[in-house]
Amino acid sequence: MLSKNELRYTLALQRIPNLGDISTKKLLRKMGSAEAIFNEKKSNLAKIDGIGLLRLKEINLKQQLEEADAELEFIEKNNIEYSYFKDKTYPEKLKHCIDGPILFFHRGNIDLVGKKIISIVGTRKITSYGNAFCQNLIEELSPLNPVIVSGLAYGVDICAHKAAIENNLQNIACLAHGLNQMYPKDHKKYVAKIEENGGFITEFWSNDAFDRNNFLKRNRIIAGLSEATIVIESAEKGGSLVTADIANSYNREVFAVPGRATDSQSRGCNNLIKQQKAQLLTSAADIIYMLDWELKEAQKPKQTQLFVELDEEEKVVFRFLKEKEKELLDIIALECNIPAYKTASILMNMELKGVVRPLPGKLFQLV
Repeated sequence: MLSKNELRYTLALQRIPNLGDISTKKLLRKMGSAEAIFNEKKSNLAKIDGIGLLRLKEINLKQQLEEADAELEFIEKNNIEYSYFKDKTYPEKLKHCIDGPILFFHRGNIDLVGKKIISIVGTRKITSYGNAFCQNLIEELSPLNPVIVSGLAYGVDICAHKAAIENNLQNIACLAHGLNQMYPKDHKKYVAKIEENGGFITEFWSNDAFDRNNFLKRNRIIAGLSEATIVIESAEKGGSLVTADIANSYNREVFAVPGRATDSQSRGCNNLIKQQKAQLLTSAADIIYMLDWELKEAQKPKQTQLFVELDEEEKVVFRFLKEKEKELLDIIALECNIPAYKTASILMNMELKGVVRPLPGKLFQLV
């Protein structure tokens, strides 16, 4: 945790134009503190690899400290929390991103330590297909208690946040503006529920102008916080495709939901899959398999399967898989006469009991 004085100088650092997070981290690692940077001669700072005088010409200590003092007052008055990139509380996965913010602000009840984290993004013009897939995916994953990260926008984002709330999952909304406002205003009604189990993250100040480019900038935080980014639906161009590219640059997994070639809101996802920039996603089993979540669950001590208690519907599925060895989720649902959405939940519970394991392509088999 930074001292008040060091926080003040770190905020001032953020106000230097043309000095991004990568360069700022270089300066901090070399000089040791934000105050030391301001106290050093520009000519000496310019000698640091990758800096140069051009990046430093906008340093104006008096002006930048005045701006920092105003924001510090807002932080203290509103009990805003922050995370500094050298702190233990800074998210581990974001720490490994070269351009992760040196400082970001947050509020709510956020706990990312040791958690499974996925980011869900997509078009604002979500279709009924995308809406149903997103809801079902989060419901299927809920027994594994993942943290859901998104951007609170219309469409896929808010669908993911609402599904996380409905399934009692921690969810994080990454904002493209300060914590003094909420965009879109229609989504203010979800603030309390999100803060109960999760919260809001932003690198933007309370007086930052509302700018379209902010949304592209915050996408790196959405991608950087998680193990994988999932694109539910996207047109041929869109911000979610930028997030997918960023996730790939961080060497994180990217998944995309396929759609019909004629559907405009599936073209972006289809292209990601076609260009091998994303794994094809058809169910929660694909995520569990690709991220090795099933392996981690399997490593936990479990009772011998002879003594596992199954409810009546689980017994029906068990008997069916005992005959078939392995089968598609949809076929299991059809043959067992259980709705597909419910079958997915049953299989997930059986997996946690150590009875079944998921295979790629929505296949399941007995352990």
